[in-house]
Amino acid sequence: MCGRFAQPRSADELARIFHARPATDLPGAQFNVAPTDEVAAVVEHHGERTVDAFRWGLVPFFSASSKGAARLINARAETVETTPAFRTSFKNRRCILPADAFYEWRRTSDAASGRTLRSEPFAIRRLDGEPLAFAGLWAIWRNPETAERLYTCSIITTQANELVGQLHDRMPVLLEGADWDRWLSETTSLTGLRGLLHPAPAGELDLYAVSPAVNNVRSEGPELLAPLSRWSDGP
Repeated sequence: MCGRFAQPRSADELARIFHARPATDLPGAQFNVAPTDEVAAVVEHHGERTVDAFRWGLVPFFSASSKGAARLINARAETVETTPAFRTSFKNRRCILPADAFYEWRRTSDAASGRTLRSEPFAIRRLDGEPLAFAGLWAIWRNPETAERLYTCSIITTQANELVGQLHDRMPVLLEGADWDRWLSETTSLTGLRGLLHPAPAGELDLYAVSPAVNNVRSEGPELLAPLSRWSDGP
């Protein structure tokens, strides 16, 4: 799964990278994005590509309320085309969520009770320093009482590659630059979309331990992405 990630770049910078127009003034500087946080995502509508703001945790248009958003931060690649909450968005409303890294945890459990004894966080990012491009979905939910529109999104996950698999059996679908157009285009066939839902090559990614401060969703700052050795070095 993907339950926490870093999005430090501003909407303006992301717009330049993804050849889009900024439609929000989100400043970035988010190093510990958690479910229901506001994030920047790249979308395309009638041929115009924009970077806009969405709340992380998809609320399907048919939902009676927005309370279940935190449970729909991820969509499984194997079932995204058929799951009622995601199938309409997969067909018509896809997006890219840029991130500099995502976090996963190595958990040590007690053999007898199953209780987690220790959670060690790791960051996963591209070796070349370029942003990751998560394959995502978005939706519009209208509040039945106020008619206010809520724009939300979800990240598609797939089986982990051999690197991420050291920590978890799932990882986000990462799109290569050559595939951005195909993913965002409103005319791409379902067959063409399915072909993009695979694990990224392990050789393109780096995985390293980071400070346990990231365990707390209230922690923030660029130091969260620093390798753990920088935190543990003594005077």
